[in-house]
Amino acid sequence: MEQAIETKKGVEALLQKRPLIISGPCSAETEEQVVQTATRLAATGKVDILRAGIWKPRTRPGSFEGIGTKGLPWLQQAKKESGLPVAVEVATAKQVEDALHFGVDVLWIGARTTVNPFSVQDVADALKGADVPVLIKNPINPDLELWIGAVERVANAGIKNIGLIHRGFSSYGNTEYRNAPMWHLAIEMKRRNPGMLLINDPSHICGRRDILLDVAQKAIDLDFDGLIIESHIDPDNAWSDAKQQVTPERLGEMISSIVWRTEEIDSEELHAVMEKMRQQINQLDDELLQLIGQRMKVADKIGQYKKDNNITILQTNRWNAILERAYERGDKLGLSQEFITKYFDAVHMESINHQNKIMNS
Repeated sequence: MEQAIETKKGVEALLQKRPLIISGPCSAETEEQVVQTATRLAATGKVDILRAGIWKPRTRPGSFEGIGTKGLPWLQQAKKESGLPVAVEVATAKQVEDALHFGVDVLWIGARTTVNPFSVQDVADALKGADVPVLIKNPINPDLELWIGAVERVANAGIKNIGLIHRGFSSYGNTEYRNAPMWHLAIEMKRRNPGMLLINDPSHICGRRDILLDVAQKAIDLDFDGLIIESHIDPDNAWSDAKQQVTPERLGEMISSIVWRTEEIDSEELHAVMEKMRQQINQLDDELLQLIGQRMKVADKIGQYKKDNNITILQTNRWNAILERAYERGDKLGLSQEFITKYFDAVHMESINHQNKIMNS
């Protein structure tokens, strides 16, 4: 009993560590594979928690869906030999029960579960009375309210130690990543939950190992609290997600090569310089808002003219011309076409809303 209490305190303290590094195989395949991965990860000195998929929700039937409950004793052995606490994904009440029975230290709720409030509630109900940290991945689709709802359901079950995992979002037309990062959603989640652990999952964002480091570095630059990266003793022959896994040794190299940054500014001189530039940003933001406000007043006049003359609000040719002009000018100013599109889309929708009110007044 005393050992269990000490282990629990150790895990709670570990979750306060920055950066927090979680790693291990996408799927537990054999006891040998899990134990070897764990001991090799521990040998790097870079990993804090071992992860392994026991139950694997897959998009289509017929693919490997995890070894199941019989793999949980393998995690116990891996923990014993490596000294690393262990974490697994749970998606049902039975999985929660089994994981807790075998002493799993940290649970996480996957993206395919987070997307379904009924499933999250089932997991939350099973967690009532448990004292275990729970990490919650963002839902597959880019819906911040679903993510927030999952956090609230788990919190309502009495779980005190809750963290977030950003693993990217399914997005039509995305070709660069397995799951588009959509960093702004993770940043907004962090803004709404400033004291909550937020770690990045480059493996599921990238879907391939050659760009893992770039995404991991960007996450750290954005002040994420840590990383969860899949590793395997023989990545190319992994039973699931082979292309995105790396060896434990390669993982250690990646962690060593990341430039670890901090939000805090210790030097008064550096703080003064930063504050001066921030004031400049504030001033420019104020001026931008003033200009946008003036633009909307002109849009109101155009809306009234359209109403008086029975002209439709949307003028497709005019809008295309505005975008083309903005792309050309933005390129000269060092602004990406992606940013120009998002910015002008937002301004355009606000103009449409203004004109729509006038049309229907």
